[in-house]
Order: sequence, then structure tokens, then C-alpha cells
Amino acid sequence: MQRIRKKDNFIDNRLAFLVTVILAFVILLIGKLFIIQIFQHEYYSDIAESQYKIDAELSPNRGEIYLQDYKDESKIYPYATNRKYYLAYANTNEVKYPKDILDKLIDILKIEDEEHQDIILNRLLKVDDVYEPLYKKITTEQKEALEEFELPGIHFIEEVWRYYPENNIGSHLLGFVGYTDNGYQGQYGLEGYFNKELSGESGRMQYHRDVLGRIIPTGDRIYERAEDGFDLVLTIDRALQFQTCNLLAKHAVKYGAATGTVIIMEPNTGAIMAMCSYPDFNPNEYNMVETVEVYNNPAIFTAYEPGSVFKALTIAAAIDQDKVEPNTLFTDTGSVEIGKYTIKNAQEKVYGEQTITQILEKSINTGAIWIAQQVGINKFRDYMENFGFGKFTGISLNKEVAGNISSLDKKSDVFLATASYGQGLTATPIQLVTAFAALANGGKLMQPYIVDRIVFSSGIEEKNKPVVVNQVISPKTSMTISAMLANVVESGHAKLASVPGYYIGGKTGTAQVASGGTVGYDEVQTIHTFIGFAPVDNPRFVMLTKFDHPSNVEFAASSAAPLFGELAQFILQYLQIPTEK
Repeated sequence: MQRIRKKDNFIDNRLAFLVTVILAFVILLIGKLFIIQIFQHEYYSDIAESQYKIDAELSPNRGEIYLQDYKDESKIYPYATNRKYYLAYANTNEVKYPKDILDKLIDILKIEDEEHQDIILNRLLKVDDVYEPLYKKITTEQKEALEEFELPGIHFIEEVWRYYPENNIGSHLLGFVGYTDNGYQGQYGLEGYFNKELSGESGRMQYHRDVLGRIIPTGDRIYERAEDGFDLVLTIDRALQFQTCNLLAKHAVKYGAATGTVIIMEPNTGAIMAMCSYPDFNPNEYNMVETVEVYNNPAIFTAYEPGSVFKALTIAAAIDQDKVEPNTLFTDTGSVEIGKYTIKNAQEKVYGEQTITQILEKSINTGAIWIAQQVGINKFRDYMENFGFGKFTGISLNKEVAGNISSLDKKSDVFLATASYGQGLTATPIQLVTAFAALANGGKLMQPYIVDRIVFSSGIEEKNKPVVVNQVISPKTSMTISAMLANVVESGHAKLASVPGYYIGGKTGTAQVASGGTVGYDEVQTIHTFIGFAPVDNPRFVMLTKFDHPSNVEFAASSAAPLFGELAQFILQYLQIPTEK
């Protein structure tokens, strides 16, 4: 009897344990279901929905950039476009003879960097990797050549990359498209300034599918079309841009210059005809540079003390105020005492009695100081501000700086004196060429622009119109200073800027470089600038040529002026402008 009772107790205990386990399992199951259905409902719902619903982003095409042809308005040339490339990747589970595959890749893709070769080999040797990227930006021809070898485990994915057909030509103007923390975006130049507009708007496609992957006709659908970016047609002429960039590079090497810049503008509209800087870079290989500083466009980014080119603006202000006339006399003694400072002419020359025209022709510092004093610092500052200095021009390019004329706020005689010949204040090349355009075009300061028209994805075009910022000087003053600048080229320091058969107006400037130390200015380095326009009576272009730190010429008359002359001759012939003489 006792044995039966023990057996019953044992069975009861087993049943109790089993019931307890079952109850615990049920409680856990209910708890798990509660968590899934209440707290994780959205998560698992999304997983289930993803098995039959497709939600894809539709990528837009990036807008393209074009150059003009001044001789045939119906023609445009691609400057920045989109090109189909391929990415090669390896499924290492399929790869056989990795060393042989590497040799084929090296041969077809011209991979010369040994470190890059080692990286590719290590990726080919990885185990159980179905997607191992090997090489990007493979052309269609290269892909087809590799496919002929039937390399096991090597596959290709189509990609779209930005492509620049002109390579280095005007690269500062373009900028580039590259990877950033925010993705694949335009940087610097036009690509950076118009990145949002060129990028367009992404679209979206959503639909349901059955177990075989087919679209369910009665299912909910969403289709939002991608909006392609708009195209830009620039004011730049392709032939002129090519000639300008090549001649700039040639002359920069010839004069041993560290950097150089050329801007050519249509003075009556502000349209940029060409813009180049040296050294440049290839936006197709934008990462192959020694320093990222090369990306900055010196034409709009580099502010410097312009030197004697500023004398033309000083004289224009004085003439406009009726303080002097071209034949007004001034007696030069070789130096001017202002407080504790003594300012002398270049090479310490003494000129004696000179007219205002001769002051400009011979670039006499003391004469420029005397002329500025007739205007007075308040009016002088007003004129320089009206000429556009100390503020942005508003050109549609990334990284523009405003320059600095704050020294004129100090109301000091010495700052007025140095400013009269282009020291103690800074300006960018784009500001200077725009100011000289006002001297040439009847006195109007035009806003420089580089986009002739925008072409939307719909095909609708929007053409930019010239913008007059203000009337800086009177038309009469403009005619007077233009004639005086023609004398500078005919009889003054700028004879090498002349073009046979035409009247050219312009001014040289050989500027000292501020050292930033106690000395004040570097005793060796200089910046050479020439700014001019032609023909004087009806200017079709105004052009700035500039070299930083040329090593084997002393003055701008022997560097910037000859480059101007060579380019001016090309432009006058290219535009078929009749001779005047």
C-alpha cells in the first residue's frame, strides 16, 4: 500500500512539473505574441510587406553644361556631361586563378600603381564574399575587352559618372562632382554653385507583386517621376576658352610664374567670354592633385593689392568730379611726404612737370597721390565702392571673396595716398575687370555673369539678361579715360599689348606683395597685371591678364601685356572686327 502511495506521488509530481512547464511556455508564448503584436507590430508588418511590396527611388539625370560657338549660335558643345561606366566586382566563391585575373585587369585597365595592384589581389583572395568591388569607371571598351577573357567570378555593374570632355580647359570654372559626407555632389565652380539645380529631384515607384514577382494589376501603385536637373548654356565661347587657357599656360611657364589668371568680358553686358587660371586640374581626375587649394578659382577667390592698374580708376574719379582734366599740369619732385612716411616713384624716378595723361602713361605714383588728394578720401571711397570693390560681384560661381577696402574707412591721408596707386587695399581679378568694363562702356558697372541661359527638363529656356548695377562715371568721363588709356598703349609702358591696326586701351600694374611681417612688402616677389579693352571707340571685350611671382621678368609690361596683346589679336580676328588704323 505504501509502495502504491509513493508511486502516485511520483506521478503527481511529474504531472505538476509538466503542467508548470506547459504553463510557463504558454505564458512566454503569450508574452512573445503580445510583444510582437503590440510593440513590434510595425517592424514585422514592414518585413511582411517588403516580401510583396516594392518601393524604389528613381534617380534623376544630372543637368549638363554647355559652351557656345560665337560664330554659329545654333551650336553648343558639352562642357560637363554624364557618361556610362562600369564597376568591376568579384564573387570570390567563383574566382579561380586570382593572379591570372589580376594580370588581365592590369593589362586592360593600365593599373600601374603597385599598391593598387596588391589591394585588388587581396580582394580576389577573400573567402565567401559575393560582392568585392575591384575597379570603378571602366569604359565600355575596357569592359568588352575583359569579357572576352571570360574571367571566372568577375562581374560588372553599370554606373553613371560625370564626364568633362575638355579635361583641364577652364577646370576652375567648372569645379567637379565628387563624394562628400552628403553623397555624390557638385563642388566648387559651377558644379558647386548650381548643385541643387543640376541634381534635379528624385522620384519614387511603389507597387505590389505576387509570389512569382509579377506586378499585381489591382494592387496599389505610386509613381512619382524623377525630375532631371536643368542644363546650363554658358556665355563662354569654346574656341576662345581653349585659346585663352593654352596661351595662359604657355606664358606662365615662359615667365616662370607661380600662378596666372585671364578673364575676358563683354563690357556692355558683363557676359564672361573666357575665364582661365594656371595651374589647373583635370575634373575627371579631381583627386589627383597635390593640394585641394588648386580647386579654388583665383579669378574670384584670390584678392590682392592690384598696384598701378588702380591709377586709371583714381584718375577717372577725379575727372568725373571735374577736379582735373587730361592736360592739367602737375610737377613731380620724385617723392611725397605724408606724416612720417615718404612715398617715392618706382625706381625713384623724378619726372618734373607732367600732364594727367602723362601721369597715367608713365605710371607716376606721386601724380596719382596728388590726383586722389584733389578728390578727397570720402569721395574717393564712394567711387571705389561704386566701382564694386569691397563687395561681391554676384557672379554665379562658388567661393567668391569680396576683397577689402576698409583702409579707406580710417580717413587717413596715408591710406588715401597708397590706395591711389593700388596699395593698402585688395581686389579680386573679377572685380578689377568689371571696374575697367565701366571705364570702357560709358560708365556703367555691369554685374558679371557666366550663364547665358537655363534649359529646364521640360525644354523651356530661360535666358539671363544683363544687369546694370549703377552708373559709376559719366559717359563723357568714360570717353576721356578711354582715350587716355589708349595713349598708355600707344606711347606709354604697355606697347607690347598693342595690336596692329587697332586702338587698344589699357594699363599695366607691377604690384608689390605684402609680406605680413614688419618689413611690409616682399623685396623680391611681385604680381603683374594688365587690364585693357578694344577697340577703344566701340569696345567688344575687356580683358585682365595676371601673373603671380614671375621669376625672369621684372615688370608687367614684359609679361602680362604681351599675353594680352597675343590674345587680343586672336579675339579681334576671331570676331572679324574691322581694323581702325
